Amino acid sequence: MIQWLNHLRLAFGASFLWLVCSIYFTQGFRSFVWTAVSYQLKDKLELSPSASQFVSTVAFFPWSIKPLYGILSDCIPIGGRKRIPYLVISTVLSLFPWLVLGQLSSLRDSKVNLMSLLMVQNLGSAMADVVVDAMIAEAVKLERASFAGDLQALSWMSMAVGGICGSLLGGYALTNLRINNIFLLFSILPAVQLFSCIFVEEKKVLSTSSVVTTHMMNGSSKSEDFEVEKSASTILRRKKSGAGKKKNKKSKLPKDSSVKLHWYQSLKTACYSLYQAFRQPIIMRSMTWFMIANVAIPNLSTVMFYYQTEYLNLEASFLGTARVAGWLGLMLGTFVYNRFLKNMKLRKILMWAHVGVAITNLVDIFLVSRVNERFGISDKALMLCGSTLADAINQFKFMPFLILSGQLCPPGIEGTLFALFMSINNLSSTLGSFAGAGLASILNLSSGSFENLVPGLAIQTLCTLIPIAFLFLIPKEATGIST
Repeated sequence: MIQWLNHLRLAFGASFLWLVCSIYFTQGFRSFVWTAVSYQLKDKLELSPSASQFVSTVAFFPWSIKPLYGILSDCIPIGGRKRIPYLVISTVLSLFPWLVLGQLSSLRDSKVNLMSLLMVQNLGSAMADVVVDAMIAEAVKLERASFAGDLQALSWMSMAVGGICGSLLGGYALTNLRINNIFLLFSILPAVQLFSCIFVEEKKVLSTSSVVTTHMMNGSSKSEDFEVEKSASTILRRKKSGAGKKKNKKSKLPKDSSVKLHWYQSLKTACYSLYQAFRQPIIMRSMTWFMIANVAIPNLSTVMFYYQTEYLNLEASFLGTARVAGWLGLMLGTFVYNRFLKNMKLRKILMWAHVGVAITNLVDIFLVSRVNERFGISDKALMLCGSTLADAINQFKFMPFLILSGQLCPPGIEGTLFALFMSINNLSSTLGSFAGAGLASILNLSSGSFENLVPGLAIQTLCTLIPIAFLFLIPKEATGIST
């Protein structure tokens, strides 16, 4: 391990590795503070499960528009740099809300103010996620391409460690600390991230006329770049020659006109490339299925959180342990998929994944209907097993999404299009959460009133099987190796 890290340090530099690790660790450690947010919505604001889920879903909306951040950082440099300035901005956006919420009780005790600040925080986190992904993609180009898998592995390990630590410490913090102190403690991580940006060097864009369009998140093709540069230079030449005819002397364009023109051409090229990519039936059909797979299933996780804390009286420390079990299940699912399933047809994997998710939903039904007590199974044991199994099986669904997305991205816009794929996944999950909030409201599921929770979970389980009917949208011969 030490030798491996030393090779990475020599290839990329210690400051860059530290920045990547700190960002991904912070992303995983977010469970530490979001556990406190869940209790704030439930106990302090006394929101119903549907209202609490609505607030959380709206707060996470910035994760659904990730390509916007990528296109901005690709096409509009700040001070001649495309990554570090945006990373600084995003880190400030993710740091500021926690400091405010930690200091001003009036803001965290207001539903609208809390939701707004959490949206800003998620905007910063999502932007940082996109920018650091672009930095990793750029770092492994050319002679360092052989380190691509190693850098991704380091990122994943950092996030997993952060998730496990955040889940374990989050419950302990809620038991022993005031919620404002939890917000302030978490703000240390974005502050460290912000400080780390100082030590990472980034080369300036050498020429507005060439680099802005050449270095999109994964670069546009050389022919496209040439056409953009040629059209830009032609326009400028015509403007200059026209001005010369009128005034019979040389005249200069405004200083920033060339820069603005190339920004416009870069944005136009990026949007047109995405449009052309999505016109391909294989991309449209595949992304449609993954969107259906999330939208069709109403998410009742917030209602289950209320049930576990109010009816079963499970303490926050145990819920954190259950999340750790979920992280371990996720890693187990990744290992099993890579070891045994990657040569299987994706249609078959996705079909059995949804059948498996439907079966794991029965764990919640057993828990709510108290069937487990008849067999002498404790609530905690059932929850730990269910959490591990559910996250492992969900990974069988998410891994094909990642693999198929990577295979479908045409050369030149891989990063931007992949960010768009992830946004589609996030947006559809958001819509599924809205559907869950609506279902909870229809069934009158509220704090202390869980009589209709079993029917709600049964509806959720049946809806899990709906996407199986649309598997014809997935390429028939696609596997984890090729499409």
